[in-house]
Amino acid sequence: MALLRAENLTLGYEKNIIVRDLAFEVNSGDYLCIVGENGSGKSTLMKTLLGLQNPISGRVVFGDGLTKKEIGYLPQQTVIQKDFPASVREIVLSGCQARSGLRPFYNEEEKALAGENMKRMGIAHLEKRCYRDLSGGQQQRVLLARALCATRKILLLDEPVAGLDPKVTMEMYELIEGLNREGVTIIMISHDIAAAVKYATHILHIGESIFFGNKAEYENSSIGMHFLGGLE
Repeated sequence: MALLRAENLTLGYEKNIIVRDLAFEVNSGDYLCIVGENGSGKSTLMKTLLGLQNPISGRVVFGDGLTKKEIGYLPQQTVIQKDFPASVREIVLSGCQARSGLRPFYNEEEKALAGENMKRMGIAHLEKRCYRDLSGGQQQRVLLARALCATRKILLLDEPVAGLDPKVTMEMYELIEGLNREGVTIIMISHDIAAAVKYATHILHIGESIFFGNKAEYENSSIGMHFLGGLE
C-alpha cells in the first residue's frame, strides 16, 4: 500500500478553486518534487497533506501505518522565524514534541535522537549557538534536523533552498538526496524544475495542466519538455 495517496483532490479557499481532481501516490523511498507556476496550488497542497487545510473535495489517505504526527515538515521561513532567540539544540529537540505528548520534559531517548540528527546534518558543533546568529544554510540544516526528530519515514519540504547561495543550495540538495538514499521518503516543493528533475524519482506538476509520473515520463511529456526548454 502507498505511504500516502491523494484521491481526486480539489483544492482552494471557499469557492475559489485552485486545482481540480488531483490524484497521485507516494510510496516508501520515493523522492517526489512538486513543481508549477506561482499560484498553482503547491503550498495549498502541502498544507492539505499536513492536515492544516481541508480539501474542497477528495481525500488524502495514509498507508503503511503512517500518521500525521509522523510527518517531518520543513516550512518556508519568515523573517521573524529566522531571528528566533533559541539554541540550536533547543530547536532540534522541539521536533520531538509530537512523540513526548503532554510530558513537560524530553527523555534520554529523545535527547539522543536530537544529537544523532544534529550529527547527520553536520551541525553538532553548533548545538549551543543561538539560531538567529547562524547563516541561512546552517539554519536550514537545523530545521532539517528538527524535522528528522519527528519522523523516520517521510519529510515534507517547502522550498528548502529558497534564498540560499548556489554553493549552499547544492549542499542542501545533496544532503536531501543522501537522506532519501538512507530510506527517508521525500516530498519537496521546488521552483527549480531542472534541479527537481535531477534529484527526484517522481514529478507532480500542477497548473493549467497536471502531470504525475516518474522522472523519465516527465522528461518525455509535452509539459516536461516545455518547462525544461525542450520546446520552442
